[in-house]
Amino acid sequence: QPVGIMPACTKRSFADMSKMDSSPPRADADQNHSDAEAEAAKKAKIARRSRFLGGLIYLFARMIYATLRLKIVNEEKLEFGREGTILVTWHGRSFIPANLFRARGFWALISLSRDGEMQNNIFQRLGFHTIRGSTGRGGVKGALQMARKVKEGGVLAFTPDGPRGPTHKVQLGVILMAEKSGAPIIPLGISADRRHLFRSWDSYFIPNFFSRAYVVVGEEIRVPADLDEAERMRYAGIVEIAINRAEREAEQLAGHNSYPAEWRID
Repeated sequence: QPVGIMPACTKRSFADMSKMDSSPPRADADQNHSDAEAEAAKKAKIARRSRFLGGLIYLFARMIYATLRLKIVNEEKLEFGREGTILVTWHGRSFIPANLFRARGFWALISLSRDGEMQNNIFQRLGFHTIRGSTGRGGVKGALQMARKVKEGGVLAFTPDGPRGPTHKVQLGVILMAEKSGAPIIPLGISADRRHLFRSWDSYFIPNFFSRAYVVVGEEIRVPADLDEAERMRYAGIVEIAINRAEREAEQLAGHNSYPAEWRID
């Protein structure tokens, strides 16, 4: 056989291998395309569900709030100037503040969870600007983004025990935002004489139609810059006690004189 000429069988083998190497893996490509379509359809379904349920909850919340006889104690402390502010109350008591501060262009930090999609829809309907994040997944990035907005003069409405609890325990995200923004933290206590408390981790509170509702505004808290971890924990305790004191006062005004001993007030 002449030198430099391969046997016919060898040439066929190389030709077959060349075809195999150059052909796209159609089965894998089709599977990836199918998976992408399924994921897109799933996200679209979640978005539709969030818009539908969010719209219903929004309408229900506005109907209830319109009937409340609301009293704000120390309302003068809610006069916002050019300086940013961080308003805090517990996750389970967010119903009234979300309605009270609607359509003012305030900010809210919304969880990245699936439930967060619906919450995001509701808060946007209420006229809040939102950033997605939490003290968990995506939390540091979300907290730093929010700190920049507050430093620019924005007002943040925040629940420092959310989104997973434990209830009435301040997580460090709010301390980080106050530290980075230089903005004061203002605690809010919320109650109503007639209300429903859900059996959820935060005992979520919804006032009854035509009930008397109370918002108690506490003293502002300033968090210094460049704290170490121990100091952040100390300020978390200070904020926790301040919210609890304001909430206990609101509870007493609403006729609920028994406040849980495990929620610190000193």
